Amino acid sequence: MERRNFLKLGAGGFFGALLSRYALADATSLAAPARPAPKAKSIVLLWMNGGPSHLETWDPKPGHANGGPTKAIRTALPGLSIAEHMPHLAAVASKLAVLRGMTSKEGNHQRAQYLMHTGYAPTPTVTHPSLGGWISKELGAPPNGLPAFVSLGGPSFGAGFLGVQNGPFVVQKAGSAPDNTHPETDDARFSRRQALLARAEQRFAQQSGSPMVDDRRAVYARATALMQSKNLPDFDVTSEPQAVRDAYGDTDFGRGCLVARRLVASGVRFVEVVQDGWDTHQNNFERTKNQLGIVDPAMAALIKDLDQHGLLASTLVVWLGDFGRTPRINANDGRDHWPQAWSCALAGAGIKPGVVGATDAGGEKVVGKSFGVPDLLATCAKLAGLDPSKEVLSPIGRPIAVTDGGTPIAEVLA
Repeated sequence: MERRNFLKLGAGGFFGALLSRYALADATSLAAPARPAPKAKSIVLLWMNGGPSHLETWDPKPGHANGGPTKAIRTALPGLSIAEHMPHLAAVASKLAVLRGMTSKEGNHQRAQYLMHTGYAPTPTVTHPSLGGWISKELGAPPNGLPAFVSLGGPSFGAGFLGVQNGPFVVQKAGSAPDNTHPETDDARFSRRQALLARAEQRFAQQSGSPMVDDRRAVYARATALMQSKNLPDFDVTSEPQAVRDAYGDTDFGRGCLVARRLVASGVRFVEVVQDGWDTHQNNFERTKNQLGIVDPAMAALIKDLDQHGLLASTLVVWLGDFGRTPRINANDGRDHWPQAWSCALAGAGIKPGVVGATDAGGEKVVGKSFGVPDLLATCAKLAGLDPSKEVLSPIGRPIAVTDGGTPIAEVLA
């Protein structure tokens, strides 16, 4: 029976919403063909919060008035030159796919960040799941008690209508065990408290009929599983050799990248590592140099470390920010927001190394073929074994796919 006719029989909006959220989503999954084996068992998103300049990172324009003082250096990838303050990444560039032909329409930080994480422009009618939320929902958490989705160094975007249980487990400061993961009571007392909570939840569920009870129970269950997990020490980098920690750098972002490597080795599906401070409206060149002094060694060490541990072939590393920055330098020696043309970089999971796309001589617009944010996220989803076009129904009955019409970028897929 069609859902429309079923609702006409008077089942009511509440049951319809509940059916939409759970039963129909599950039915869609059951009807889907067998998921292909993913090339990317895990994804590490290196999030450059604030929007890095493409001209000071992956697409320098030395000699042009827009290029400013930034020089370019050659890399291990033939045909690719990058900004001078990225020497460590230049050395591992043979592992990279650099996408210089990216574009979007969102020049506001909040809207752009939402788009970059979900593949959709924000709308008041629905909160879209982030890519990490989709992966948590579709692939599930590893069996060792670790979360499916972890955000290090700051909050990420959640799972929207897929439920809070598929949102990120946030660790504000990476490198040591998360806060509140060691209960200050014995196991027997902890179990009694859990039983008391379960009774209270059951009573509330019976009285309210709220579908959120199941979500909350799932969150509590995952929290308990993490507290009891033998892999909880994966968050603590102190057991790593000093030489390894030094390679990543003595920074929060460096430790985040090292934790990311440890987590994907233990089966965590999606890890986001946040580096703030890229909104360089003033003093762009010095501030970007300082930022790259943190990000360059850490990202390069992550790629090399994953490779040495045999994990790079099954881990997709994504370098991404809000948007690019204005090619023309402003009066404060800075660059403003520029979504028209920008760059990102990928590594691992069998991607084709190389340069994809281009901007004009001044870095102002994409020349030739351009790619949108939904295309980038569709590429990531495909590598993770998800169907980017698969739809599920939101609680209000609206079909939502993984991205807003994104097409995987064939140029980076092996």
